[in-house]
Amino acid sequence: MKKLLCVICSLMICFAVYAQKLPRVKILATGGTIAGKGASADRAAYKAGSLPIKDLIDAVPGIDKVAEISGEQISNVGSQDMTVDIWIKLNKRINEIFKNNEADGVVITHGTDTQEETAYFLSLTCRYDLPVVLTGSMRPATAISADGPKNLYDAVTVAASPNSKGRGVMVVFSENIFDGRGVEKISTTHVDAFKSPNAGPLGQVYDGKVVFYMHDLRKANKNTPFDITGLDKLPNVAVAELFADAPATAIDAYVASGVDGIVVSGLGNGNLNKANTEAVMRAVAKGVAVCRGSRVVTGRVTLYDETDDAKLGTFVADDLSSQKARILLMLGLTQTKDKKTLQQYFFTY
Repeated sequence: MKKLLCVICSLMICFAVYAQKLPRVKILATGGTIAGKGASADRAAYKAGSLPIKDLIDAVPGIDKVAEISGEQISNVGSQDMTVDIWIKLNKRINEIFKNNEADGVVITHGTDTQEETAYFLSLTCRYDLPVVLTGSMRPATAISADGPKNLYDAVTVAASPNSKGRGVMVVFSENIFDGRGVEKISTTHVDAFKSPNAGPLGQVYDGKVVFYMHDLRKANKNTPFDITGLDKLPNVAVAELFADAPATAIDAYVASGVDGIVVSGLGNGNLNKANTEAVMRAVAKGVAVCRGSRVVTGRVTLYDETDDAKLGTFVADDLSSQKARILLMLGLTQTKDKKTLQQYFFTY
C-alpha cells in the first residue's frame, strides 16, 4: 500500500509540474526605439537599435513567469530603415519556428515608424495560425518612464495566451491589442501612439489578463495565397501622394524608373486631378498596375464613384491606408497582373 501511495504521489507531482509548464515564446528583435539608448534620461534624443535582445528581456521583471522566453536578433535598425529584405527574413524565420515546433508564439520588437507595415506584411505571408505579436515603444530604454518594458511584457502575455491562436498577426501597444491589418500609427510622439481608425482594437491586455472582444473577419495567415517561401525579392511598388494642384511629376518619374505598380494616395475618395488622371492613364498603358488609395485617415475608397475605374484601368484600396495598399499590391503582383483578381484581393485581405 505504501508503495502504491508513493507511486500515486509521484504521478500527481509529475502531473502538476506538467500542468504548470509555461508556453514557449520566442522574441525576435529588429531594433527600434524600444532598443534605443539616449545620452540623458530626460531628453528625447536617442539612437534607435542600440541594445541587444538580452538587455530588453532582462529589463522586464516577471516576464519569465509568463512564458518560457528565448530571443534572437534579426536586425538592429531604426524602423525608418526597415526593408523588404528584413520582412522576408522575418517571414521565413517565423514560418521555420512554427514548422519546427520551436515556440508556441512569437513576439517581434520593432520600431514604431513602420511597425504597422511589417505587421500587415506578416499577416498576409505567415503560414501558421499561432500568435505573432509586434510591439515597441515611443520612449528609449534609457528614458524616464520608458514604455518598452511594459509593452514587451504585455506582448508576451498576449502571445502566450491560448485565446490568441487563429487571430492573425497583432500589435500590442499601451495595453491595446490591434489586428495587423487595421492598426495605424497616429502620433509622432505620444506614448499612446497606435489606433485602428476604422474598427478599433481587438481587445486589451491589463494586469496580466488578455481579453478579446472583436475578431477581424478578413482572411490572413495561411488563408491567403501569398506564400513567399521561395522568393528573395518582391515586385517594386511605389506610393505617390497627391495634394492641391499636384503635378504628374511623381507618377511619371516612378513609371520611368520601371516600377511594377503604383498606389496613388489620392484626395478624398481617392480622387485624382486632371494632370494625375492623365499620368495614371499613361502608366496603365505601359503595363503598370495602379491602385487608387486615399490620404484620408478613415473610410474607404469606392469603385465607380467620382472616378470611372473601368475606363481609367485602375482598382481601389478599399479601406487600406496607402502604405498598406502598397504591401498588398506587391504581394498580389507575385500572383497575377489581372486587375479583377487584384481588386478582389483588396476586398478579401
